[in-house]
Amino acid sequence: MPELPDLQVFSRNLDKRLSGKTVKEVIVHKAPKLNVTHAVLQDTLQGQKLSSVYRDGKELYFKFSKGDILALHLMLHGKLFLFEGKNENKYSIIEILFTDDTGLVLTDFQGIANPTLNPADKDAPDADAADLEYLKQKLGKTKTNVKTVLLDQKIIRGIGNAYADEILWDARISPFSASNKIPDDKVKELLKSIHSVLKHAEEQIIKSNPDIIAGEVRDFMLIHNSKKKQSPTGAEILVKEAGRKTYYTEEQELYS
Repeated sequence: MPELPDLQVFSRNLDKRLSGKTVKEVIVHKAPKLNVTHAVLQDTLQGQKLSSVYRDGKELYFKFSKGDILALHLMLHGKLFLFEGKNENKYSIIEILFTDDTGLVLTDFQGIANPTLNPADKDAPDADAADLEYLKQKLGKTKTNVKTVLLDQKIIRGIGNAYADEILWDARISPFSASNKIPDDKVKELLKSIHSVLKHAEEQIIKSNPDIIAGEVRDFMLIHNSKKKQSPTGAEILVKEAGRKTYYTEEQELYS
């Protein structure tokens, strides 16, 4: 699943390519969780100019000239493609056609990528905007392991499985630590790691794939990387499977 750094780069590239274009038509192929009817979506967006594209949590927001927003959640396997003329991509979920005969399509072979018109505001902060007091408060209220907390989009938005592992290794905190047992000084390090790891990842993605709007770039990862056997400090990388894979090392402190 694309995470915050991926989506940040996608949004930047889509904004450069699409902002200023006017919607000719919106075609919904398969979107069972769409929060409005196909007709309402078409009537709302048709004729509007795309003002900007930006990321919000794990979604891409397409903001239009009248203030309406179309949010796209790519889920596990959603991909975006630009096209000219006719959309030839398989497994289309929704496509936006512009008056200059170009278009954007969201695809997903699982059929679960989800568009939403004018999504509700979220209470949880983006991971790149979370502050220390907020993080201390949320961690201090639960015994749940810290990785689970980082993945909870109702607490902090944008982090997925891969980057949670990278962040926790960078902070040298075991993913299996009880959240309310982590000392304040380590919570401070954790917040610093959240910001630095996500920013570094964004820079690496842009460096290797400057025009990317779909997929995942993971080859630069230090810990959550099946091709690596040791961390940069030489510790063995361990993998635990329990619904999802967790990559970690014994050099990460366990707080329990």
